[in-house]
Amino acid sequence: MSWLAETHGGQQQKLAPRHNLPMRYRALGKTGWQVSEIGYGAWGVGGKEWLGGDDDESRNALRRAIELGLNFIDTALAYGDGHSERLVGQMVRETKARIYVASKVPPKNRLWPARPGIGIEKVFPYDYILRSTEESLRNLGADCLDLQQLHVWNPEWLERDEWRRAFADLKQSGKVRAVGVSINDHQPDSALDLIRTGLIDTVQVIYNIFDQTPEQNLFPLAQQRQIGVLARVPLDEGALTGAIREGVKFPDGDFRSFYFRGDRKKQVAERVAALQKDLEAVPGTLPEIALRYCISHPAVSTVIPGMRKARNAESNCRVSDSGPLDPEIIRVLRRHVWNKNHYR
Repeated sequence: MSWLAETHGGQQQKLAPRHNLPMRYRALGKTGWQVSEIGYGAWGVGGKEWLGGDDDESRNALRRAIELGLNFIDTALAYGDGHSERLVGQMVRETKARIYVASKVPPKNRLWPARPGIGIEKVFPYDYILRSTEESLRNLGADCLDLQQLHVWNPEWLERDEWRRAFADLKQSGKVRAVGVSINDHQPDSALDLIRTGLIDTVQVIYNIFDQTPEQNLFPLAQQRQIGVLARVPLDEGALTGAIREGVKFPDGDFRSFYFRGDRKKQVAERVAALQKDLEAVPGTLPEIALRYCISHPAVSTVIPGMRKARNAESNCRVSDSGPLDPEIIRVLRRHVWNKNHYR
């Protein structure tokens, strides 16, 4: 019996044919779309928050991922102030393949994550959601966006009209096909009531070996309500690549210099060393195992690692061909949950 059947009542995700590519496809909730289970997280190609990259390298990585069957890209208006969207749009227009593109409306007050007590009128006013979507469409060179998301979420806004009306009007106008939210860092349960409204199609949530909390409440409800799940930060911003050590330095202004500040690199190195010791007999690199962990759960529609080099796109996309992890490996990984929030 597989881990999926053993722990989720046999409700395995149906996989579409691969057409001689390493990629498998999954239903994105009730949208009717079959999306690649390895998607593309395009924050890193924005060129502002993640330094040291190069547009030509990013184009090569995107192109290679698409060649290997990837058909889902997640970007955002805030990534490089639209640079990521423009680059993604250019690459999508180059290909003949059907690529599903998701973007996000940044909070108007530019506060990530959403803060308790701040009203939606200061974060996502109705007109602002529409204007931001139009700007994203211009950046992408598109008439319609497959998936538009709010880049933060506060459950205090649940009954407010602003987001409800904006999402409904965007769909009715044909500017957007599906809508969703990107859940605040390490707060998966904050979107449970939102899912129950039936007014969204997807949720995007942090899910990785260290943060397994979405499995408790969010994933079962998403499966029950047929909500697509985008698993973000599968490599914990690089921690689960095995490359973070005490002596590693990032350029000034790079997001990772904040995320791994203080003694956090030492903490990561110790946690990863213990993890790697437990995985010595498991074939594959640590990032490959980390991605396989994410696609082992049937609630996950697609996992969206960042990729700025073609070699990373190749190794990540080929993870799909390896399939879910063995049940015993999953049980080992249960021991490596790490309750922390390095975004603070």
